[in-house]
This record gives sequence, structure tokens and C-alpha cells, in this order.
Amino acid sequence: MCADTPADTDRTADYKSTLNLPQTDFPMRAGLPKREPEWLARWAEIGIYDRLREKAEGRKPFTLHDGPPYANGNLHIGHALNKILKDMVVRSQQMMGRDARYIPGWDCHGLPIEWKIEEQYRKKGRDKDAVPVVEFRRECRDFAAGWIDIQRDEFKRLGITGAWDDPYLTMDYHAERVIAEEFQKFLMNGTLYQGSKPVMWSPVEKTALAEAEVEYHDHVSHTIWVKFPLTKLPSSAMDAVMFIGDDEGQFDLASLDHTLRQASVVIWTTTPWTIPQNRAIAFSSDIKYGVYQVTEAAGDNWAKPGDVLILADDLAEEVRKSARIDAWQRVIGFNPDGAECAHPLRGAEGGEGEWDFDVPMISGDHVTAEAGTGFVHTAPSHGDDDYQMGLKYGLPMTYNVMEDGRYRDDLPLFGGKAILKPNGKEGNANKAVIEALQEAGGLIARGKLTHSYPHSWRSKAPLIYRNTPQWFAAIDREVGDGLDTHGKTIRERALTSIDELVTWTPPRGRNRLHAMIEQRPDWVLSRQRAWGVPLTCFVKKGAKPDDEGFLLRNEEVNARIVEAFEAEGADCWYEEGAKERFLSGIVSPDDYAQVFDILDVWFDSGSTHAFVLRDREDGSGDGLADLYLEGTDQHRGWFHSSMLQACGTIGRAPYRGVLTHGFTLDAKGNKMSKSVGNTVAPEKVVQQYGADILRLWVAQSDYTGDLRIGDEILKGVADSYRRLRNTLRFVLGSLPETVPDLPAQGDLPELERLMLHRLWQLDGQVRAAYDAYDFQKAWRAIFDFATLDLSAFYFDIRKDALYCDAPDSPRRLACEAVLGAIYDRLIPWLAPILTFTTEEVWLERHKDAGASVHLADMPATPEDWRDDALAERMGRVRSVRRVVTGALEEKRRDKTIGASLEAAPVVYLADELARAVSDPATFADLCITSGITLSTNTAPEGAFTLEGVEGVAVVFDEADGAKCQRCWKILPDVGTHAHPDVCGRCDAALAEIE
Repeated sequence: MCADTPADTDRTADYKSTLNLPQTDFPMRAGLPKREPEWLARWAEIGIYDRLREKAEGRKPFTLHDGPPYANGNLHIGHALNKILKDMVVRSQQMMGRDARYIPGWDCHGLPIEWKIEEQYRKKGRDKDAVPVVEFRRECRDFAAGWIDIQRDEFKRLGITGAWDDPYLTMDYHAERVIAEEFQKFLMNGTLYQGSKPVMWSPVEKTALAEAEVEYHDHVSHTIWVKFPLTKLPSSAMDAVMFIGDDEGQFDLASLDHTLRQASVVIWTTTPWTIPQNRAIAFSSDIKYGVYQVTEAAGDNWAKPGDVLILADDLAEEVRKSARIDAWQRVIGFNPDGAECAHPLRGAEGGEGEWDFDVPMISGDHVTAEAGTGFVHTAPSHGDDDYQMGLKYGLPMTYNVMEDGRYRDDLPLFGGKAILKPNGKEGNANKAVIEALQEAGGLIARGKLTHSYPHSWRSKAPLIYRNTPQWFAAIDREVGDGLDTHGKTIRERALTSIDELVTWTPPRGRNRLHAMIEQRPDWVLSRQRAWGVPLTCFVKKGAKPDDEGFLLRNEEVNARIVEAFEAEGADCWYEEGAKERFLSGIVSPDDYAQVFDILDVWFDSGSTHAFVLRDREDGSGDGLADLYLEGTDQHRGWFHSSMLQACGTIGRAPYRGVLTHGFTLDAKGNKMSKSVGNTVAPEKVVQQYGADILRLWVAQSDYTGDLRIGDEILKGVADSYRRLRNTLRFVLGSLPETVPDLPAQGDLPELERLMLHRLWQLDGQVRAAYDAYDFQKAWRAIFDFATLDLSAFYFDIRKDALYCDAPDSPRRLACEAVLGAIYDRLIPWLAPILTFTTEEVWLERHKDAGASVHLADMPATPEDWRDDALAERMGRVRSVRRVVTGALEEKRRDKTIGASLEAAPVVYLADELARAVSDPATFADLCITSGITLSTNTAPEGAFTLEGVEGVAVVFDEADGAKCQRCWKILPDVGTHAHPDVCGRCDAALAEIE
């Protein structure tokens, strides 16, 4: 061709306008914080949740039962993690063909709300005790209702779908009725009893706590070594030593007897305040004990020369150091069995004879030689082991400690002293006891110890064990309900459920709950508070808990109570004349006392299966949930209490599956704390990034462990989101308004057949991951497909055909048809994770008013898309392609070429690879070069190779010809066609367009 003239240039076509470039209104910048509320409003307008229920009618139900959050504050990041995981479960199950219901709920009763109301009273100078209990309860109810409205909006902002207009509340009248009804089942089946035993007690909150409400933190405790003077030896001094079998020579028995009668048994304790309640000393028959006589000690020491101390031999040296004893002599071994000691406060000035008694030495399996002295101070009213020993040996219980943690006012020496102050700090009881022991000569040493100690989950204040009458559910007593399929006791039923009826995600959750149930004591049901469902029972006046007829068990009375609760709520229990209302005409009200304790709030939430799953029309039908999903702390909380409650009423666990997730930590892996300032508020994340970024953070994380979150982590999540959004934008821009039908498999190019195979493969992977609640795996599979298979491979290759082929080109039509198949699957696969973004993408192509991706299902993928042989061969082709692109990248770096279309390399292949890569023109398209030469000859020295890919070598060569001004390929035929400066393919396309 001759050189261009101005006239020729004027006649040159505007080739860019003839290209089929992507066109879409879908923006690259998401603007999620601003746009997400628009989709929320749209979903509310079209009634998305109700429409889902209509669509799913007749399908197999899937019920995720919502563990109720507590209605007393704004959401934290743990709430967001929990609710987003639940939403992903529900959405994925719905889109895979189930009727996936989600009924959000709230826990409304309990101490934290009471505290808030009491705080308001204190600010106003009001006396809580002067306020009628019904009025107080109504204020608690209003407080909870206000926070429910706030939290509901916060949850909805995260894109959570559910029955938000009709949630369940534990304070609803029907819920209170059912909770009372469920309690009455324990009353009637014989597992309810009143016992006086030590329970975890909060002096700050003035109530008993269940194990689920207890957490352990480091605490500094006083430690004391206390002398209990021997008052009674076994029948002779020789009996005391012969058991040991010592061979220490001949003794003057009279002298030995005198020495022993001066001896004291030494105990060690971290709770000095319990010493006034001591009633025994426990020892172990497996421990060797010795009699030690002090020979040297400083003049100001509590342990004096001549003192005779009895200790475990293995612990004696540690005790000697702690007591600052310079030297002593082991006199003889000692057998404690049958011995008795004086209480260390016997004869204390001002003691008024309170402790003038002997305490027995008793054998206990819980005694070890790991720490202390080998002897265990035993106060049956203030420890579980101590209580069990008290039952075994008939030890007396004490009632010295009041509900606020003070000693009873009339207790000598210590009356009114407080173990803890109202603010949770240490009171003056420990100091008073230590000083009294010191004055009585009962101490040999004191110190302090930092150790793990029980605290209230809510107030964070330390707890004590306190003996008090409480109501319990017996978990080892046979349940009198005839439901013996899974065991006769609550514990048996629970352990059977754990092992045989429940699927655990992750599996280790089973071990944790199994161990807890296996070892737990009876369930403390009662609380000494006001805001909750009362224990709806009556006791016979003058009767003892073990007496026949102590508890009123009357079906007619029970029916009256629950009928009133249904109509008026639990407040009616506290109305004046309530006892007469419920008992008159059935039994004499004068014969019974009404119980006013409230139920442990874990019983409330443990009963939700009854008033949600069983009673609601949109419940589960069979009263069981497919899944309970909460944090790992709920092994001791909701999973635990729900298991115990249901095993007492329906004979099995109320769930078929349990999923547990970890805790949220800051970016450095530290626990979040407001005081430290490292918390991450969901609201702030949503305002900065959008809820979809928070949802994507959840999906990208391994929720089975603890999850870190911070600015840099969220920036990484946002980067992944942008890469995916770019892929989605290309799909939208490349799809025609009407997508062509897929040709028959045999008529499709290999690349399109490969993409269909990948869709078939991915469909199985995504569904399996969603079924296993493995959102990280589902996301990774989808994201890798979108960024590696599509953006970095398929789209990169097919841009040429989409942009430059003629409109009716079979290759272009096939590509558009496959893009349609990709869109139809990719968006529903992503919808459970990226709720808002997928809606935006969906509405770009579905314009009708009621459209929503969340009303769609994941479409079935035809089995005939599967092509394992092609996938295996194309896997080898892609390996060869990696070597070619590596060789071209090297030339691009050294500026030999600017783009891959400038190249036409020679590729040397081993025979087996040559059979896989058979067509040079097709392979050139895959490599995005203008040409390629395939050869089975031996590659020359210096040919480019890639480690890990054997049998492939590449020699660079420049493409021959001129650059097509439309497709930019360099080809020999450019300039030989009707349209100047284009190749034959582009010339034909231009003719068709014209």
C-alpha cells in the first residue's frame, strides 16, 4: 500500500466505534455505605421475607433457631459475627432449595436490666424496696423493649433477613406462660427439689449464679497456714505411728505421747473468711504425714521453737520456708485417721464459746499433695467438695454469711464484717479473721497468691460459695415422664443426645459439652431477684423439703397459673391476692406459702424451643431445630441450658446440629476492651466500608477459631472485594440484553466447554461447602474462580472475540452464552455472603419491580457439562501456557516487546504435550499472541523454561506482518482487504456491521 494521504485518513473508519466494548452502568466504586440502605428499604417495600416463605411453601424446612442476645446495649463486633454467620446459613439453605426460616429473638429478663433500673432509682433518690414489684417489673420491661428496637435496626443494617416484624421475646406473655409451663414439668416429673447447699453466690448481685454465669479471672487472694491443735489421738499414740510403718528405732512412748499431744495439724487456705465455718479437716490415706518439731526460728516468728506441726512429708519443706522456720526435726510419721482437733478460734477472746468444739479428721479423695500442707480445711457451707464431705460424714451446715456477703450480725468477733463490698472490692472479713487467728496463736504464716478465681459473668465481681436454700433440677434422678428412649435421667439423655443425635461443627464442640455435662452438678434454678419468670410453685407450711407433700403438685393449679400468664404475663404472680386466686377452691391457700424466687434466665432461653420451634406456625413443625449457632462460650451457656431443659421436658436435645464460632480479637490478637480502646464497633465499619465488607470479613475468616479484625485487615478485605467487583462488572458489561442459548456441547469451542465443566465442578464444591457451613471454603472457591479462572484466564483470552468478532460469530455467541451461565450461577452463589452487592448486580439485568436475587435459587447445573477428559487435557495446556506467558513477560521486562500480541513464539513440546496442544491458532489465542509455532524438535540452547513444568521450552520470535488497527494483532494479511489497516477477521466483521 502507498503511504496515507490526508484524504485517505479522512476515509479511515472509526474502528473503535465498531468494537463490542463492555457497556454497563454498574460502577466500579461501590459506595456501599450510602447505597446499602436503599436496598434495605426496597426489601422492606417488597416484603422479601414473606415472599420467601410463600415461595418455599411445601419445601423441606430448615430451621436455624436464634440464640437470643440480651436487650441492654448497642451491638458489638461479636454480635455482628454471630448474626452474619446465621444469615449466611439461612440464605444458603434457602437458595439450595429448603424452606429456611429465621425468627430472631431477644432475652429480656435478668439482672443487668434490673441494675439499670436500680441505677436510675439511685440517681433520683428512690428506694427500690419501696417500689411495688409489679411497677419495678414494668420499668424493666419498658427498658428491654427500647433496646430491642435499637438492636433490631442495627441487625437489619447488616443485611440480616428474618421475621423482624414478629420476633420472639422471652418477656412476651405467651413466652412467660410457656416458661412457667416448662418449669411445671420439672415440678411434676419429680426432678425439682429444694436443697440447702453451697452454690456460687454473688454478694454484689445478691443472688445465686449457675456455672454458665461464671467466668474465671486472675485474682489476688490471702493465703494462711493455720494450726488446729490435736485434741484426740487414735486409741493410743502407737496407733498413730504404726500405720506408717516407720522404722526409726526405739521410742519412749510416754515422751512420744506427750509430744503428740502438743502437736497441731496445719492447713492452708486461700479463703480465710471461711475459717469460722470450719467443721472438719480432710486428709488422704495415700499421703504420708510426719510430725515436725521446730528447733530454730526467729524471735518474732509466729512458729516458735518447740512447736510441733503435722504436715504431709512431700510438702513439709515448702511449709518450712513459708513459715520462716530455720530448722526442725521430723519426730515420727503420723496416721490422722480417727484424730480430732480443736477449732483454731476455740477460746478466742470475745468468741463467746462459738467455736468451742472439736473438728474431726476425715478421709477425702479430693485431697492431694500438690500444694498446701496435705490437709484440707473443710467448711461444708462454702464449697462443693466440702459439702459432699459434709453429707458423707454428717457434718453440720453453718449459716453465718448473709446474702450481701456480710457475716450475720450476731456472729461473735466478726458480725457485720463484709467479704466483699457492694462495688466488688475486698471487704474487711479476711483481715478480721486473720487478725483473730493471729491473736489466738493459730497462725504460722501468711501470704498472697494470684490464681484463677470465679467471677460473675455480668458484674465481673468475685464470687463466693455460700450455703443457702435454693431450688434445683436433679440431673441424676429418674425423670417421671415415661420418655425413656434416650435415657431415664437428664444426664443420661443429654449424653446420649450429644453422642448420637447431634452433629457438631467443628467436631471438637462435642467433646467440650460432653465433658461439662458429664461432670456438672444439679442445676440451680432459683434466683433471688425480681425481673424474670417466677418459680410457679407452692410449698406446704411447716413441712420440710424431704417431707411428702412439701411441694404442691396439682394439675388444676398449674393450669390456672399458665392461663393467667397467657392473658396477663408473669406480673400477675406478684399481684396482691395471687395465692388465693390460684389456690382457692382447689386447696386451702392458708396451708401453703408462695415461692417468689425467679427462674435462672438460662431456663428462659433454654425453653425457647417450646414457644418458638413448637408453638409458632413458622416454627420447625417437630419442635426441633436443625441448627443452634453461637460462640464457644455457649457450651456452658445456651447450648448447655437448652440441652438440660429439653432433656427434662422432651427427653432429648432440642437441636440436631450445633455450630460454634470463636471470639473476636483486635488485629494483634488481643481481647477487645473498652478500657484499652481496641474495640471495633460494627456501626463504624458499616459507615466506613459498608456491611458487605463486614460480611466478607466473616466469610474470609476461619470462624472455628478466634477471629482478628482491625483497619489493615479490613483494607485487605476491601481489596478482595474490589477485585471481585471488577470481575462482576466485566460480566455485566459483556452480556448482551438477550443472552444467546447455549449451543450443543459438540458445537462449543473447547474453552467454553472447559468453563462449563468448571461451573459444574464449582457447583458441587459450593453446595457442599454451604451444607457444611464452611463459608470460608465457599468464598475461596468462588473468589478463585472469579479472579483466576475468569479474570486472569477466560476473560483475558475471550476479550478479543467479544470485542472484535462479528456479531453472529459462533465463537462470540458461544462466549456470550457461557457468560450467561456464569452470571446465573455466580451471583446466587455469592448472595449469602455479599447480600447487597449481589442484589445490585442482579437488578442490573432484572428490572421488574419485585425482582431480587434473594428470591432466586442456585440453579441446577446439567450433568452433561462435566467433561473430565477435557479438563485434564486443558490442565496440561494451561501448564504449557504458563511457560509461554513467562517467556513473554521476560521480554516485556527487558523492553523487547510492549504487549504479548507483538510476539509469535516457537514452542517446543514433548510428544505427550504436543498431543494436548494440537492447534497452533487456538493455542495462540490462549496465549494472547498474534501467532505461535508448535514443534516437537529438541529445543535449542537458551530456550526459556519454567521450573516445575517439564517438556516445554519457548524461543521468542516477533510476529510477522502489520498491526491491525482494530484488533491490534500483528498479521501478514493486514492491509490486503477492503477495509484498510485491518486483518481478514476484522474486515469480515466490519462488512457484517455495515
